[in-house]
Amino acid sequence: MLTPSQVILLLKLAVVAVTVLLAGSLLALGRGKYRLHGLINRVFFGLTLATLIGFELLIRVFQREEFDRHFEAHPDLRQILFIHLCFAVPAAVILPIMLFTGLRHQRKMHLRLALLFGILWVGTFVTGVFYLR
Repeated sequence: MLTPSQVILLLKLAVVAVTVLLAGSLLALGRGKYRLHGLINRVFFGLTLATLIGFELLIRVFQREEFDRHFEAHPDLRQILFIHLCFAVPAAVILPIMLFTGLRHQRKMHLRLALLFGILWVGTFVTGVFYLR
């Protein structure tokens, strides 16, 4: 079994990895490679969804007591996690809608959601990578 600190480290690595994919997607978009942008976004979506489900199962089902003890021993982390989730949960909700609007070529809605998602993702990245421990 992984310790809570190891799980959080893995979560940080996952956030960094999908952020690199997101940057690659934006680079492809900037170069006018829309199909590559869409392909990378589908991979980004799949990896993000798999990470979200995997970590939720690990934290809330398989190692719930261990994480409860970890957060009881570090009460400041519960607040940081709450702030992180205030960014991550809305981003996770917007992500499939963005994928749908992108695949349907609903450009205006896709761009509006992309702006909101970008803000939420920056918050997810900063709180997840720099503040969670």
